[in-house]
Amino acid sequence: MPHDQPPTLPAPDATSAAHSERVAAFIRERIGAAGGRISFAEFMQHALYAPGLGYYAAGSTKFGGAGDFITAPEVSSVFGGVVARQCREVLDQTGGGEILEYGAGSGKLAADVLTALRRMDTLPTAYNILEVSADLRQRQEVRLRECVPDLMELVHWLDTPPAAVRGVILANEVVDALPVERFVCRDSGVMQQCVAEGQEGFEFVETAAAARLASAVAAIEDELGAQFPDGFVSEICLAVPDWIAGLSSALDEGVALLFDYGVSRREYYAAERSDGWLRCHFRHHAHNNPLILPGIQDLTTWVDFTAIAEAAVATGFEIGGYSAQAQFLMAGGLDAELQGFAELALKEQFELSRQVKTLTLPGEMGEHFKCMALQKGAIATPSGFSLADRTHVL
Repeated sequence: MPHDQPPTLPAPDATSAAHSERVAAFIRERIGAAGGRISFAEFMQHALYAPGLGYYAAGSTKFGGAGDFITAPEVSSVFGGVVARQCREVLDQTGGGEILEYGAGSGKLAADVLTALRRMDTLPTAYNILEVSADLRQRQEVRLRECVPDLMELVHWLDTPPAAVRGVILANEVVDALPVERFVCRDSGVMQQCVAEGQEGFEFVETAAAARLASAVAAIEDELGAQFPDGFVSEICLAVPDWIAGLSSALDEGVALLFDYGVSRREYYAAERSDGWLRCHFRHHAHNNPLILPGIQDLTTWVDFTAIAEAAVATGFEIGGYSAQAQFLMAGGLDAELQGFAELALKEQFELSRQVKTLTLPGEMGEHFKCMALQKGAIATPSGFSLADRTHVL
């Protein structure tokens, strides 16, 4: 893969460029200490999460118009309103309880959910946020103090997952940011794409895949009933089972709602998808070179939701539902969130219509983004999955 910056990308400002160079120096040290190469998963881990340096650990704006990408909560409060309705259904069944959000981003979803639940008179006993980034914690607190100052007593930030949660766990665009390994299938066997320092920057180098990665690729081929062709490139998130196990350990009774862009395994590893699902975002420009702009661009992969489901079942969850975002929103109360639309000013109607289209149209977020419910206990599946459940395709 070339390591030059795509010509369509804007040039980083001087401050961002200097920060990126510090991150690159940090990664070069790790490459040197490892003998000249590191796995792509380790590269991605450092680029995103290196303390005080990584993309999610440093102080640049990530979300919204001033950042690098926009998430569903940033598009419209309608999203958080529908999520709140699902939370209410679960909290009503558990006789109250708490909400735990993994990676709360800008804090927008937390603010919208709390606002809507207060309106519905179904506030949780606590709204806990598990956030690894000190910078994002600060931004979340500022947002929440602005939006729901009288509810701050319910909000707590955690360093580690709690135990025995009764209620709802939310994870919006969390799994896509877990580090992944990249592999290449050759006639001679499975190769692992590692990262080394080249003359002009970081570059991919191939090495024989470690046993765990080779075994995981072979298991996928067995399930699909065919070997990948020579030169097939893709990703696999070996961190998913442990992440789901942590989620399962945290939830005692209730529902975990996962939102992310992704597909089933058969779609993920289709022959025409060679080159994988890794995507990079810098100032609202998407591209496919993860080795440039370390620390100042987002690195993500689409999610293999079959892997999520397998890990969930293995750790004691039931799969409550799996749906495209558009169907989830429409089944989960979008119409109720749009009551009063006719009374809005024409300009407000136009803006709200634009937001809903972004959330629901197939070419926007409506089809690419999926929602999954993982359940424990005698809990009825939330209504958001009643319209078009796709669990059978996993």
